[in-house]
Amino acid sequence: MTDPAGPLAPEAQDAIRAVLRRALRDLLVLLAVLVVLGAAVGALVAGLPGVWGALIGAAIALAFSGTTIWSMLRTVRSGLGQMSALVMGAWLAKVVLLVVVLAVLRGMDFYDARVLVVVLTLGVVGSAFADYRAVQASRTPYVVPSVGPRDEEPRRVDGGQDQPHR
Repeated sequence: MTDPAGPLAPEAQDAIRAVLRRALRDLLVLLAVLVVLGAAVGALVAGLPGVWGALIGAAIALAFSGTTIWSMLRTVRSGLGQMSALVMGAWLAKVVLLVVVLAVLRGMDFYDARVLVVVLTLGVVGSAFADYRAVQASRTPYVVPSVGPRDEEPRRVDGGQDQPHR
């Protein structure tokens, strides 16, 4: 049996890696479509500022959703502590980066804020849906069976004695 805080079994690592690769691929496809459609709609609605809004929104969505998937892919072979540290560190870095980017963009008028918000929202919600689809379609094992002395003979919960129903 494996230590719950240690690395996962190789079968589980492979299954999780496949799910994460599919989620990353789906995210990249989604954001490519959002860039094309967002830029086209943004150009129709707000001209060049709409195009910039779509590009910035897609870039922020990629930074948020993509770094989470990337950090989990990097730590599949690691223990729970290392994975948690990298995922939380990446999350903290993303939040700081978002605050900085939004503070810099606040006074600028070369982009359309409405297009940015719509593309960003569609990117983040679409990424969550793509992640759900990747996990739903996966064949990730919940447990990895092992055979050992504890597994040879099942034990009864009531101590092993048959008792009549009352």
